[in-house]
Order: sequence, then C-alpha cells, then structure tokens
Amino acid sequence: MASNMTGKICMVTGASDGIGREIALGLARLGAAVVMVCRNPDKGRAATEEIRRKSPDAVLDLMLADLSSQAQVRRLAEGFKQKYRALNVLVNNAGIVMDNRALTEDGVEMTLAVNYLAPFLLTVLLVDVLKAGSPSRIVNMTSMVHRSIHLDLDNLQGEKRYSRDQVYGQSKLADIFLTYELARRLQGTGVTANCVCPGAVASNIWTNSNPVINAFFKLMKGPQEGARLPLYLASSEEVEGVTGGYFQTRQNLWFEKVRTGNTACPSSRSTYDLKKSAELWEMSKRLTGLKDTVI
Repeated sequence: MASNMTGKICMVTGASDGIGREIALGLARLGAAVVMVCRNPDKGRAATEEIRRKSPDAVLDLMLADLSSQAQVRRLAEGFKQKYRALNVLVNNAGIVMDNRALTEDGVEMTLAVNYLAPFLLTVLLVDVLKAGSPSRIVNMTSMVHRSIHLDLDNLQGEKRYSRDQVYGQSKLADIFLTYELARRLQGTGVTANCVCPGAVASNIWTNSNPVINAFFKLMKGPQEGARLPLYLASSEEVEGVTGGYFQTRQNLWFEKVRTGNTACPSSRSTYDLKKSAELWEMSKRLTGLKDTVI
C-alpha cells in the first residue's frame, strides 16, 4: 500500500549528518522524494549513499548551499524552483553553535545567519512553491533553551556583548517567533508552520564547541531518536492542518527520553508578543535585503 508521502517533494536542510540525515532517511522510507541540502559536497554525497544503502528505493536530490551566505540561499531557492513546481514539506534543520563571534560574508553574526536568517529567507523565497504544493508543511527546529532567553533586538547578533549560549538561544527563540508569524501570515493558504525541540541530542552541531560541552552532548540520545518528532510533524496525517504549534520531546532532568510529545505545548510567554514578532520580521527583512515579502 502506498505511503501517505508517496509523490511528495520534501526539502531538508543540514541533511549531511545528525538529525537532518535521519529525517531525510525517514521521509525517503515513507516514499517521498527528498531534496537534501548540504554545505559540504563530500559529506552530502556520503549521506545520500548511506541513505540509498538503507533504503534502496530512495528518491534523493542533493543540492549544495552554505546557508550562512544569503547569495547561496537565493541560488538554492532558484535552483529548486527551476527543477520543481511544488514543495510539500520544508524542514529547516541546519544549525550551528559558535564559541566565538564570527561574521558571514554578508556581515551578519554566523549563528544568527545560519540558525534563523537562513530559514527566514529560504522560506520566504519558497513560499510560492509551498502554496503550489498545499497542503504543505514548514517544520522549524528550535530548542528548549529558549525558555531561559530574552529576545534582545538591540543585541541580537552579540554586537554589544557576545555569549555563545545567549546568541544560540536567541537564534532558537527567533525561530519560534518566525514559526508563529508564518502560521498567522499563511492562514488559509493550506501551508502550515510548526516548530520542534528534539531534546538534547548527540549531534555534530557541537563539534566546534569546547571539548567539555562536546563530550557532554555525545552522551545524549542519538540522532535517530532526535529525528522522531520532527519526522512526525513533517509526515503524520495526525497533524494535517495543525499550525502555529511548538512541540517538544518530553524528557526528565537527566535528559533521558520519557515519551514523544505528539501534541503542541506552550512555548515561553514572550514568544506570543505580537509587537516583538512584527519588529523581528521587519528586522529580518532588512538583514536579508528583502524590500517586501509575498507572505
């Protein structure tokens, strides 16, 4: 019997390893055609080969882009639209952690650029094909750390003071604001937007962090477990039409998985601030050079 994802076109960013590769594998096993967005061509090819070994019938398309570069994000969106008329699922998964402040070629702080501005820009640029593929879904990756972070638009890039945890946390908090704003703006279009915290996962995102932090996260659950909830949001018929939700894997104090949270739960109170959301949206347009958006 055909899967509910047969014939669907899905894009997963950061698909060369970790949670992204597991999401791509899961979608391929469900019958979807998966566009795997990777920065490193060698790692991207290795990931597609591994998925094909595990799922010989997988339909995969490797597209290369360094998401810290807005020019490459634009080329990615344009390249996709030259090959495909519709997009059914967009999983904005790619993310980084930076111990020290660094700027992109666009002059934007690296963590914010990859974790937040890339999903913002890519989603806006692909909204026409998402609408063409409706009912379609946007799934944004976020983190439970947002609960201890305040969104400071005057220090969003660590311009005044840089803290790895603060900047990373703000980027993930911004992803929740983005999700809720997209859900409001896309209401009635058949395009849904939800965000998910997969919990503490042993992932290569911590490779460039200090050795102690990196070693700690290697003790956490693996990417296969971490991919379960985002994969559920990307594919399950149970959440068809659900939008504007924050989903979080339920865990105990020691980060051991208790059970998957398949229902939305409240995010921090600040994420429902409509004024702050509108201000962030306008700032995001300025930082990405978008004079207007089609959303």
